[in-house]
Amino acid sequence: MYLLIRKALILLLSCLILYACAVNPVTGKKELALVSEPQEINIGKENYGPSRQMQGGDYTVNPELSTYVQEVGQKLAAVSDRPLPYEFTVLNNSTPNAWALPGGKIAVNRGLLLELNNEAELAAVLGHEIVHAAARHGAQKMERGMLLQGALLATSIVVQGNEYGNLVVGGAQLAAGLIHTKYGRDDELEADYYGMQYMSRAGYDPMAAVALQETFVRLSENQAHNWLTGLFATHPPSVERVNANRETAASLPQGGTLGRSRYEKHLAALKNDQKGYDSYAKGRKALEKGNNEQALSYARDAIRIEPREGLFYGLSGDAHYLANRYEEALADYDRAVSLNPDYFYFYLQRGLTKKKLNRNREAYTDLQASARLLPTAVAYNGLGELELATGSLQKARQYFSEAASSDSPAGRQARISLLRLDFPDYAKQYIQVQIGLDHEGYVLAKVINQTPLAVRNLQLVIEYPDTSGKTHQTTRVLSAVIPAGQNYMTNLNVGPYANAAVLNSIRIQVVNGELIEQ
Repeated sequence: MYLLIRKALILLLSCLILYACAVNPVTGKKELALVSEPQEINIGKENYGPSRQMQGGDYTVNPELSTYVQEVGQKLAAVSDRPLPYEFTVLNNSTPNAWALPGGKIAVNRGLLLELNNEAELAAVLGHEIVHAAARHGAQKMERGMLLQGALLATSIVVQGNEYGNLVVGGAQLAAGLIHTKYGRDDELEADYYGMQYMSRAGYDPMAAVALQETFVRLSENQAHNWLTGLFATHPPSVERVNANRETAASLPQGGTLGRSRYEKHLAALKNDQKGYDSYAKGRKALEKGNNEQALSYARDAIRIEPREGLFYGLSGDAHYLANRYEEALADYDRAVSLNPDYFYFYLQRGLTKKKLNRNREAYTDLQASARLLPTAVAYNGLGELELATGSLQKARQYFSEAASSDSPAGRQARISLLRLDFPDYAKQYIQVQIGLDHEGYVLAKVINQTPLAVRNLQLVIEYPDTSGKTHQTTRVLSAVIPAGQNYMTNLNVGPYANAAVLNSIRIQVVNGELIEQ
């Protein structure tokens, strides 16, 4: 039977590969295409919002900058080899990075814009990302994942490398993986090559791509931390790429614009605000170390420099919140929401603050708004607690179940809350019992506590045969405390039996127990 199934799977995969071959619209090479273009576009569309949310949200202080980046991106997209619904946005994130989703959804962090010298270098970055989308690099990664897993309907991507990666739940986990796709050597060289072709067609000097890659190599050799966790984590620079770019530039028409003055004009406002973002970063580090008042001081400095930036009020709100000054925190979050009503974090923190102030109906509305923008364990856990407080146990279970998939403090808290709800009726799912015979033939039980809490007063219902084969039933209550994740050995006083084969006829069910709150 195993061989028949294996042959059927091989035949199925062979047929899929045979009928899923396509010509790459950029390279002209024949390749496997299990993800269709409509699927690519839909993946990008569905994940663009959550991806931006978990990376700081859109940069809104200077909308003209995003318009400018969009214009440069569309200029390159117009000369690309593959028409897609391309979109370009600037993210409110200091880490130098840029990424592309399947289907042409592209983002660049304001932190990377500050490191570029001219519009041609911006074109090099955006052209490179356009190729990743146009040449199906992200889709190919997904397809390889599908084949490796033996599944053609879905793929699982590890969530890592971003601030909220361990908090997101549900469909947002796919978005978290997509924006941190690490491309291989061939993909990077390909994106450089065709990206420079697009630069040249759009009238930019392709030598800017050479200069940019040289800068990246120097920064990587210096082990610059924010680069290593940003662009270099997914787009590793190399001398090989520099040399390849030189060869490509030599093969293209010489000249083209650099657009230095135009770039400096559009970046001027952001550069003027840079000290404010530096203060914000220092404030975040102070909060991590528990220095709430120092963080608040940095937030005030940042607000003085740029009073239109919601992040700065969010930092101030967080400092007040952690110091239990909830009314002050609420005022800050209100201001942050008014400045940027499309960022999940401000609603999340405002909802948690209102929950502390027992303004539960308003808290529920804010937490729902946050979860719509980006589903997180924190929001769902908070919603579950609010439902639990009203006695809506089924809705509470649903929210806790959503949160429980996250390996975060909120996710672990949700798992404990689920345990409290379920344990009285489903104790047997959490407590495992293994049995054997001692040297006198009596039944020994190894009781394994698989919950994150200690348990006691476990009630065991035991069905066992006597020497004539007649079945009896008895109950045992284990008063001992069994710590979380540990075992307890006990003699059930059932027996004695002469042969261990009788163990196959003994049934033990855990029907009740008591959780010990920590």
